[in-house]
Amino acid sequence: MVLAQTLSLVADVGGTNTRVALARGGVVDRASIRRFANAGNPGLDAILRDYLSDKGGPDVAGACVAVAGPVDGEEARLTNLDWTIGRDGIAAATGARRIAVINDLQAQGHALGHIAAECLRPVIAPAAATRAATPQLVIGVGTGFNAAVVHDGPAGRLVTASECGHATLPVRSEAELSLMRFVETAHGFAGVEDVLSGRGLERLHAWAAHEAGCGAGRDESRDASAIMAAIGAGGDAVAEATGAAFVRLLGTVAGDLALIHLPLGGIYLIGGVARAFTQHLERFGFARAFGDKGRFSPLMAEFPVSIIEDDYAALTGCARRLAGA
Repeated sequence: MVLAQTLSLVADVGGTNTRVALARGGVVDRASIRRFANAGNPGLDAILRDYLSDKGGPDVAGACVAVAGPVDGEEARLTNLDWTIGRDGIAAATGARRIAVINDLQAQGHALGHIAAECLRPVIAPAAATRAATPQLVIGVGTGFNAAVVHDGPAGRLVTASECGHATLPVRSEAELSLMRFVETAHGFAGVEDVLSGRGLERLHAWAAHEAGCGAGRDESRDASAIMAAIGAGGDAVAEATGAAFVRLLGTVAGDLALIHLPLGGIYLIGGVARAFTQHLERFGFARAFGDKGRFSPLMAEFPVSIIEDDYAALTGCARRLAGA
Protein backbone atom coordinates (compact mmCIF):
# COMPACT_ATOMS: atom_id res chain seq x y z
CA MET A 1 0.00 0.00 0.00
CA VAL A 2 1.44 3.38 -0.99
CA LEU A 3 0.23 6.13 1.27
CA ALA A 4 -0.25 8.65 -1.53
CA GLN A 5 -3.01 10.81 -0.04
CA THR A 6 -3.80 9.17 3.30
CA LEU A 7 -3.09 10.85 6.63
CA SER A 8 0.23 9.95 8.24
CA LEU A 9 2.10 10.78 11.42
CA VAL A 10 5.76 11.75 11.27
CA ALA A 11 8.23 12.32 14.08
CA ASP A 12 11.82 13.52 14.38
CA VAL A 13 13.41 12.29 17.60
CA GLY A 14 16.56 14.12 18.68
CA GLY A 15 18.60 13.86 21.83
CA THR A 16 16.76 16.75 23.52
CA ASN A 17 13.46 17.31 21.70
CA THR A 18 10.98 15.40 19.56
CA ARG A 19 8.99 17.04 16.77
CA VAL A 20 5.72 15.44 15.69
CA ALA A 21 3.42 16.37 12.81
CA LEU A 22 0.72 15.13 10.47
CA ALA A 23 1.32 14.72 6.75
CA ARG A 24 -0.73 13.91 3.68
CA GLY A 25 0.55 12.89 0.27
CA GLY A 26 4.16 13.29 1.31
CA VAL A 27 3.59 16.88 2.44
CA VAL A 28 3.88 17.92 6.09
CA ASP A 29 1.12 20.07 7.56
CA ARG A 30 3.37 22.66 9.16
CA ALA A 31 0.55 24.03 11.27
CA SER A 32 0.34 20.62 12.96
CA ILE A 33 3.99 20.54 14.10
CA ARG A 34 4.49 20.31 17.84
CA ARG A 35 7.72 20.04 19.82
CA PHE A 36 8.06 17.93 22.96
CA ALA A 37 10.92 17.97 25.46
CA ASN A 38 12.27 14.45 25.87
CA ALA A 39 13.16 15.02 29.52
CA GLY A 40 10.35 13.89 31.76
CA ASN A 41 8.80 11.60 29.14
CA PRO A 42 9.14 7.84 29.62
CA GLY A 43 9.53 7.26 25.89
CA LEU A 44 8.33 8.11 22.40
CA ASP A 45 5.13 6.08 22.65
CA ALA A 46 3.75 8.37 25.37
CA ILE A 47 4.57 11.45 23.28
CA LEU A 48 2.79 10.05 20.23
CA ARG A 49 -0.30 9.17 22.29
CA ASP A 50 -0.42 12.66 23.79
CA TYR A 51 0.01 14.28 20.39
CA LEU A 52 -2.79 12.31 18.72
CA SER A 53 -5.05 12.83 21.71
CA ASP A 54 -4.55 16.59 21.46
CA LYS A 55 -5.43 16.36 17.74
CA GLY A 56 -8.72 14.62 18.48
CA GLY A 57 -7.53 11.09 17.75
CA PRO A 58 -7.26 11.16 13.94
CA ASP A 59 -6.95 7.88 12.05
CA VAL A 60 -3.40 7.70 10.66
CA ALA A 61 -2.63 5.03 8.08
CA GLY A 62 1.14 5.25 8.49
CA ALA A 63 3.80 6.47 10.89
CA CYS A 64 7.45 7.18 10.21
CA VAL A 65 9.91 8.01 12.97
CA ALA A 66 13.39 9.43 12.39
CA VAL A 67 15.78 8.67 15.24
CA ALA A 68 19.12 10.22 16.18
CA GLY A 69 20.81 6.87 16.60
CA PRO A 70 21.45 3.52 14.90
CA VAL A 71 18.47 1.54 13.60
CA ASP A 72 18.59 -2.26 13.69
CA GLY A 73 15.77 -3.65 11.61
CA GLU A 74 12.65 -2.04 13.05
CA GLU A 75 14.15 -0.98 16.37
CA ALA A 76 16.30 2.01 17.31
CA ARG A 77 18.15 3.07 20.42
CA LEU A 78 18.98 6.73 20.84
CA THR A 79 22.67 7.49 21.12
CA ASN A 80 22.25 10.21 23.75
CA LEU A 81 19.06 9.10 25.53
CA ASP A 82 18.00 5.84 27.16
CA TRP A 83 15.02 5.22 24.87
CA THR A 84 14.33 2.19 22.72
CA ILE A 85 11.95 2.84 19.82
CA GLY A 86 10.32 -0.05 18.00
CA ARG A 87 7.61 -0.91 15.50
CA ASP A 88 5.26 -2.53 18.00
CA GLY A 89 5.26 0.42 20.39
CA ILE A 90 4.65 2.92 17.57
CA ALA A 91 1.83 0.80 16.16
CA ALA A 92 0.17 0.52 19.57
CA ALA A 93 0.49 4.27 20.21
CA THR A 94 -0.78 5.41 16.80
CA GLY A 95 -2.92 2.62 15.37
CA ALA A 96 -0.99 3.03 12.11
CA ARG A 97 -0.86 0.04 9.78
CA ARG A 98 2.39 0.94 8.05
CA ILE A 99 5.40 1.75 10.23
CA ALA A 100 8.89 2.91 9.34
CA VAL A 101 11.77 3.56 11.75
CA ILE A 102 14.75 5.24 10.11
CA ASN A 103 17.90 7.09 11.11
CA ASP A 104 17.53 10.87 11.20
CA LEU A 105 20.13 11.31 8.44
CA GLN A 106 18.14 8.91 6.26
CA ALA A 107 15.10 11.15 6.79
CA GLN A 108 17.14 14.16 5.68
CA GLY A 109 18.15 12.24 2.58
CA HIS A 110 14.54 11.48 1.68
CA ALA A 111 13.82 15.22 1.96
CA LEU A 112 16.29 16.19 -0.77
CA GLY A 113 14.46 17.58 -3.77
CA HIS A 114 11.55 18.64 -1.56
CA ILE A 115 13.22 21.51 0.32
CA ALA A 116 12.43 25.10 -0.66
CA ALA A 117 15.24 26.83 -2.56
CA GLU A 118 15.38 29.63 -0.01
CA CYS A 119 16.27 27.04 2.64
CA LEU A 120 19.42 25.97 0.78
CA ARG A 121 22.51 28.14 1.25
CA PRO A 122 25.37 27.45 -1.22
CA VAL A 123 28.82 26.98 0.31
CA ILE A 124 30.80 25.66 -2.66
CA ALA A 125 29.42 26.09 -6.18
CA PRO A 126 30.41 23.41 -8.72
CA ALA A 127 33.14 24.38 -11.18
CA ALA A 128 30.88 23.22 -14.02
CA ALA A 129 27.33 21.99 -14.51
CA THR A 130 26.50 19.09 -12.22
CA ARG A 131 27.14 15.89 -14.18
CA ALA A 132 24.61 13.71 -12.38
CA ALA A 133 21.70 14.03 -9.99
CA THR A 134 22.79 11.02 -7.95
CA PRO A 135 24.28 10.07 -5.63
CA GLN A 136 23.86 12.85 -3.10
CA LEU A 137 25.32 13.07 0.39
CA VAL A 138 23.86 14.47 3.60
CA ILE A 139 26.27 15.28 6.43
CA GLY A 140 24.83 16.07 9.86
CA VAL A 141 26.79 18.13 12.39
CA GLY A 142 24.86 18.76 15.58
CA THR A 143 24.61 16.85 18.84
CA GLY A 144 26.57 14.18 16.97
CA PHE A 145 28.09 13.65 13.52
CA ASN A 146 26.85 11.32 10.80
CA ALA A 147 26.23 11.06 7.06
CA ALA A 148 23.89 9.27 4.66
CA VAL A 149 24.15 8.61 0.93
CA VAL A 150 21.14 9.12 -1.34
CA HIS A 151 20.69 7.01 -4.49
CA ASP A 152 17.83 7.51 -6.96
CA GLY A 153 17.05 4.69 -9.36
CA PRO A 154 14.24 3.02 -11.32
CA ALA A 155 12.93 1.38 -8.14
CA GLY A 156 12.84 4.68 -6.23
CA ARG A 157 15.06 6.33 -3.65
CA LEU A 158 17.49 4.45 -1.45
CA VAL A 159 19.11 6.22 1.49
CA THR A 160 21.80 4.19 3.20
CA ALA A 161 22.50 4.53 6.90
CA SER A 162 25.93 4.79 8.53
CA GLU A 163 27.67 5.59 11.79
CA CYS A 164 30.63 7.38 10.19
CA GLY A 165 30.84 9.84 13.08
CA HIS A 166 32.62 7.07 14.97
CA ALA A 167 35.33 6.64 12.34
CA THR A 168 38.86 7.63 13.29
CA LEU A 169 39.60 11.35 13.43
CA PRO A 170 41.94 12.22 10.51
CA VAL A 171 45.44 13.40 11.32
CA ARG A 172 47.54 15.34 8.80
CA SER A 173 49.69 17.58 10.97
CA GLU A 174 51.50 17.70 14.28
CA ALA A 175 48.70 19.90 15.67
CA GLU A 176 46.05 17.35 14.68
CA LEU A 177 48.16 14.57 16.22
CA SER A 178 48.22 16.58 19.44
CA LEU A 179 44.45 17.02 19.22
CA MET A 180 43.91 13.30 18.69
CA ARG A 181 46.01 12.45 21.75
CA PHE A 182 44.19 15.08 23.82
CA VAL A 183 40.73 13.78 22.80
CA GLU A 184 41.47 10.07 23.13
CA THR A 185 42.24 10.43 26.83
CA ALA A 186 38.46 10.46 27.45
CA HIS A 187 37.82 6.87 26.35
CA GLY A 188 40.87 5.63 24.48
CA PHE A 189 39.78 6.53 20.96
CA ALA A 190 39.47 9.77 19.01
CA GLY A 191 36.53 9.65 16.59
CA VAL A 192 35.22 12.26 14.19
CA GLU A 193 32.21 13.01 16.42
CA ASP A 194 34.52 13.63 19.37
CA VAL A 195 35.50 16.89 17.64
CA LEU A 196 32.89 17.63 14.96
CA SER A 197 29.78 18.00 17.10
CA GLY A 198 28.43 20.27 19.83
CA ARG A 199 30.24 18.54 22.66
CA GLY A 200 33.18 17.98 20.31
CA LEU A 201 33.49 21.75 19.89
CA GLU A 202 33.84 22.00 23.67
CA ARG A 203 36.64 19.41 23.65
CA LEU A 204 38.31 21.21 20.77
CA HIS A 205 38.18 24.49 22.67
CA ALA A 206 39.69 22.84 25.74
CA TRP A 207 42.52 21.52 23.55
CA ALA A 208 43.10 24.94 21.97
CA ALA A 209 43.29 26.48 25.45
CA HIS A 210 45.77 23.80 26.52
CA GLU A 211 47.87 24.42 23.41
CA ALA A 212 47.84 28.15 24.14
CA GLY A 213 49.27 27.46 27.59
CA CYS A 214 46.24 28.59 29.57
CA GLY A 215 46.86 27.55 33.14
CA ALA A 216 44.66 26.87 36.13
CA GLY A 217 44.35 30.56 36.82
CA ARG A 218 42.25 31.07 33.72
CA ASP A 219 38.99 29.18 33.24
CA GLU A 220 38.76 28.07 29.60
CA SER A 221 35.86 25.62 30.01
CA ARG A 222 32.90 26.89 27.97
CA ASP A 223 29.80 25.33 26.49
CA ALA A 224 29.28 25.22 22.73
CA SER A 225 27.00 28.25 22.58
CA ALA A 226 29.51 30.40 24.49
CA ILE A 227 32.31 29.23 22.22
CA MET A 228 30.28 30.12 19.09
CA ALA A 229 29.54 33.55 20.57
CA ALA A 230 33.25 34.12 21.19
CA ILE A 231 34.09 33.04 17.64
CA GLY A 232 31.49 35.45 16.29
CA ALA A 233 32.68 38.35 18.45
CA GLY A 234 36.32 37.99 17.45
CA GLY A 235 39.35 39.05 19.45
CA ASP A 236 39.60 35.81 21.45
CA ALA A 237 42.69 33.91 20.28
CA VAL A 238 41.60 30.58 21.77
CA ALA A 239 38.13 30.84 20.23
CA GLU A 240 39.67 31.77 16.86
CA ALA A 241 42.00 28.77 17.00
CA THR A 242 39.04 26.57 17.91
CA GLY A 243 36.93 27.81 15.00
CA ALA A 244 39.78 27.46 12.52
CA ALA A 245 40.54 23.88 13.62
CA PHE A 246 36.87 22.90 13.56
CA VAL A 247 36.28 24.21 10.04
CA ARG A 248 39.53 22.73 8.73
CA LEU A 249 38.63 19.28 10.07
CA LEU A 250 35.06 19.58 8.81
CA GLY A 251 36.38 20.34 5.33
CA THR A 252 38.82 17.43 5.51
CA VAL A 253 36.20 14.91 6.65
CA ALA A 254 33.59 16.14 4.16
CA GLY A 255 36.19 15.84 1.42
CA ASP A 256 37.04 12.29 2.50
CA LEU A 257 33.35 11.34 2.40
CA ALA A 258 33.03 12.92 -1.05
CA LEU A 259 35.84 10.75 -2.39
CA ILE A 260 34.32 7.64 -0.82
CA HIS A 261 30.80 8.18 -2.20
CA LEU A 262 31.30 10.47 -5.25
CA PRO A 263 28.16 12.56 -4.59
CA LEU A 264 28.11 14.45 -7.89
CA GLY A 265 24.49 15.35 -7.15
CA GLY A 266 25.62 17.50 -4.24
CA ILE A 267 26.63 17.51 -0.58
CA TYR A 268 24.25 18.95 2.01
CA LEU A 269 25.32 19.99 5.52
CA ILE A 270 22.63 19.94 8.20
CA GLY A 271 22.39 20.30 11.96
CA GLY A 272 22.60 23.10 14.48
CA VAL A 273 26.40 23.20 14.67
CA ALA A 274 26.81 23.21 10.88
CA ARG A 275 24.36 26.10 10.63
CA ALA A 276 26.07 28.00 13.44
CA PHE A 277 29.32 27.87 11.45
CA THR A 278 27.75 29.04 8.18
CA GLN A 279 29.12 32.58 8.36
CA HIS A 280 32.58 31.32 9.39
CA LEU A 281 33.18 28.63 6.75
CA GLU A 282 34.75 30.96 4.21
CA ARG A 283 37.07 32.87 6.54
CA PHE A 284 38.33 29.68 8.19
CA GLY A 285 38.96 27.97 4.84
CA PHE A 286 36.35 25.22 4.53
CA ALA A 287 36.60 25.10 0.73
CA ARG A 288 40.39 24.98 0.86
CA ALA A 289 40.40 22.06 3.33
CA PHE A 290 37.64 20.28 1.39
CA GLY A 291 39.59 20.45 -1.86
CA ASP A 292 43.03 19.67 -0.44
CA LYS A 293 43.33 16.15 -1.86
CA GLY A 294 46.57 16.29 -3.79
CA ARG A 295 46.27 15.02 -7.35
CA PHE A 296 42.55 14.52 -6.83
CA SER A 297 41.96 18.17 -5.96
CA PRO A 298 40.52 18.94 -9.45
CA LEU A 299 37.84 16.28 -8.87
CA MET A 300 36.77 17.99 -5.62
CA ALA A 301 35.63 21.04 -7.61
CA GLU A 302 32.84 18.91 -9.09
CA PHE A 303 31.04 18.43 -5.75
CA PRO A 304 28.67 21.31 -4.88
CA VAL A 305 28.16 21.89 -1.15
CA SER A 306 25.13 23.57 0.46
CA ILE A 307 23.72 24.03 3.96
CA ILE A 308 20.11 23.04 4.65
CA GLU A 309 18.38 25.73 6.70
CA ASP A 310 15.01 24.01 7.08
CA ASP A 311 14.34 22.94 10.68
CA TYR A 312 11.65 20.53 9.54
CA ALA A 313 13.47 18.77 6.71
CA ALA A 314 13.56 15.47 8.63
CA LEU A 315 9.75 15.56 8.99
CA THR A 316 9.46 16.15 5.24
CA GLY A 317 11.78 13.20 4.66
CA CYS A 318 9.62 10.97 6.84
CA ALA A 319 6.52 12.00 4.91
CA ARG A 320 8.24 11.32 1.57
CA ARG A 321 9.44 7.94 2.86
CA LEU A 322 5.88 6.91 3.69
CA ALA A 323 4.54 8.23 0.40
CA GLY A 324 7.03 6.05 -1.45
CA ALA A 325 8.65 9.08 -3.12
